[in-house]
Amino acid sequence: MKRILAGVTAAGAALGFGAAMAQHPVDGGIEMIEAISPVAAEVHFFHNIVLLPVIIGISLLVLALLVWVMVRYSAKANPVPRKFSHNTLVEIIWTGVPILILVYIALFSFDLLFKEDTIPDGKQVVAQADGSTSAFVFANDFPDSRKVSRPEQVQVFLASGAGEKRLSYRSDYKLSGLGKPEVTVTLNTAPASGERVIIRGGRSLVGVAPFFGAGEDNREIALAPTMTLKVIGFQWGWTYTYPDFGDFEFTASPLEKEQTTPEQYLFETDNHVVVPVGETIRVTTTARDVIHSWAMPNFAIKIDAVPGRINETWFKAEREGTYYGQCSEICGIKHAYMPITIDVVSRPAFEAWVDSQRAMAGLEPMFGQSNVKFAQASVETE
Repeated sequence: MKRILAGVTAAGAALGFGAAMAQHPVDGGIEMIEAISPVAAEVHFFHNIVLLPVIIGISLLVLALLVWVMVRYSAKANPVPRKFSHNTLVEIIWTGVPILILVYIALFSFDLLFKEDTIPDGKQVVAQADGSTSAFVFANDFPDSRKVSRPEQVQVFLASGAGEKRLSYRSDYKLSGLGKPEVTVTLNTAPASGERVIIRGGRSLVGVAPFFGAGEDNREIALAPTMTLKVIGFQWGWTYTYPDFGDFEFTASPLEKEQTTPEQYLFETDNHVVVPVGETIRVTTTARDVIHSWAMPNFAIKIDAVPGRINETWFKAEREGTYYGQCSEICGIKHAYMPITIDVVSRPAFEAWVDSQRAMAGLEPMFGQSNVKFAQASVETE
């Protein structure tokens, strides 16, 4: 008999998360899976608005040319074939136009690849308003190559009991000192006492920007990571380590067919990764044996796990729920049996889960969530 300890999954059920928003591919689906991170939203925009029109345009042009050639130069319409070796103008066109298309695609793809590859370093400061002060200072202590130097690299929010409101540059506030050690944010109207002024700064701008000046600017400044998730691939599964919370680790393996539903088979694992919603998560990958690839479509992540090498990427999940991925590097006979399951939860639920995992590892609680009980379940299989 083989016993599979489903501790993380059971803990998720006990803490009230894990089944709210299942996201995985379905048979017959033709659309990309929903974007749950700002980078994934950019990837969807790049595909739908930048690439798709180019693909459709080229396909229609080639089809039209084929039809035209078949009709105009058929044996019936053109009984005496023309004899020529080349046409300079045509050769210039079919060389120059593809170059222009590639340059157009590169304008968007290079920026997107840089964002996916560079760990954000944005930071946030919160000031309590006293009802009279309208000027607030933001320490621009980034390295010289990353200093805040443009208005869009600063975002200002006003938070109160009614919620959080993003302010508009010039309409609601002004900036001075851009590129210098201190940036001053001056609100046009002093916030009321008790309100909080939230200032975010950094060059890690992610999200969908206006397309050639058209559309809304949905970019946000991604903050520096709050935690690191270490991922180790092996034949055939994943080991996860949380170095910021005591270095506890667990292994995630696929559930057997009889342990889950037909829809969830090959997506569900016995242990789920758990991360907090709305926070930047650094992911480092490596492998014990051969090359694997840790891929999460909802977050637009696909990063190789290579033996003897550390790769890293990041994501920020914007909505709670359970999301699924798989190994996407052919790594052997059971390559298709390496699913990934991630629970995105609230910060309190995440801290409670961390304390439950630390208790299993024989460590003291880190967050003092003593009122949360960890429930461990087990499943028996042949």
